[in-house]
Amino acid sequence: MSPVMGRMAPAAAVEEATRYGHAVVSFLDDAGYPFSVAGDFTADVVSATVEVGPIDASVLPADGQQVGLLFSHIRPQPGVGYDQRRYVNAWGRAAVTGDRVSVAVEAATGWDEADVPFFEYAERTVPEAHRYMGEVGARPRLSAWWTFFLTTRLPFLTATIVPVALGGVVAARDDAFAWGWFLLAILGGILIHLGLNMANDLFDDASGADAANVTPTPFSGGSRVLQYGLVSRRAVVRAVAVCYGAGSGIGLGLAAARGWGLLWIGAVGVAISLAYSAPPFRLVHRGVGEVVTALGFGPVTTLGTYYVLAGEWSGEAVYVSLPVAVLIALVLYVNEIPDRAGDAAVGKRTLPVRWPRSRVIAGYDVGVVLAYLLIVVGVVLGVTPGWTLLALATVPMALSVHRGLVAHYDKPYELMPAMQTNIGLHLVTGLLLVAGYGIHLVVR
Repeated sequence: MSPVMGRMAPAAAVEEATRYGHAVVSFLDDAGYPFSVAGDFTADVVSATVEVGPIDASVLPADGQQVGLLFSHIRPQPGVGYDQRRYVNAWGRAAVTGDRVSVAVEAATGWDEADVPFFEYAERTVPEAHRYMGEVGARPRLSAWWTFFLTTRLPFLTATIVPVALGGVVAARDDAFAWGWFLLAILGGILIHLGLNMANDLFDDASGADAANVTPTPFSGGSRVLQYGLVSRRAVVRAVAVCYGAGSGIGLGLAAARGWGLLWIGAVGVAISLAYSAPPFRLVHRGVGEVVTALGFGPVTTLGTYYVLAGEWSGEAVYVSLPVAVLIALVLYVNEIPDRAGDAAVGKRTLPVRWPRSRVIAGYDVGVVLAYLLIVVGVVLGVTPGWTLLALATVPMALSVHRGLVAHYDKPYELMPAMQTNIGLHLVTGLLLVAGYGIHLVVR
């Protein structure tokens, strides 16, 4: 079976149909209404013919009438949904003899969930869905909230919130925390991050990477709002300009008020966020997306927040950001695994595209070990408070991600729980580092 739009050759469809227990014959009755009747059948693969019967004479189609044949299977899973879904649809002219209907198959489509998972099948049908919507003069729509939620990829803001919070607690340790400056810092960071998310979608759409990706997940493959026609490119471009403009405006205001050194940090942050996927740099296409992500959502954000609050540089702020920098890079790294076929098709040479499975998994393990070593070494050297060792409590989460990679590396949808846990690993580890600083501030 060809997974592309589910089209099947007539002989292949008839051969596939032999796996099923009965056929459903559908046609228009004398009044012009759709009518269906089920029956046993026999199949001749060589002639691509199916004979259904016996059927009651009162419900037979007319001889020579165009009919459809459906062969299907589905298994209910109480409380979950369905699985083992598969079907074959075939069309042809009916040849009625007695109580039997013979159909020489002229065209057919089909799908088997075991070959093409449901989400991939749905993604592969998007072009046909667009054609249909065009024919009926309609377009897909969501509520304003869900459109905003999907377009901005709002849940990924944890990548900004964690390093900003770390910068805040390091400043609090130095008696330099102020809520007003902190909230402005987090607002500026969020606006730049939202602009980055949407800009990445624009550039991945322009490069063809998202269109080539037929296995997107909630954690990878972009927001898909452009591919689904939910939002126009012009609207996304405007939103990117607004977010970058507002975020940069806040940054300039903070630099003027807290010190012009902040301008350099902000400039680096904006520059690498654009160079990540924008031509001519397209750093993620060159296999260094993880490095850029670690820098931007690690030292740049944490040090920038600290500078807003304290008006000076901090080696401690840089150091404490390194574990979360590694972990957010690993979020990108793991999320690139299901995308690698689509990325490779358009020359997007991420590390999972370049490396074999064993090296990718080993790379994840090395990264996780490095993150935890940085936490321990920071305490041993007296750079960070001892309470930050609380972050080691997330080791079981890291082990769970490793097991998921080993078991489901080539299965995008089975890999989703590991991807979700990996995102949680970054968030929970970062929050435990923040909590460690909080406890230190209370008991010191």
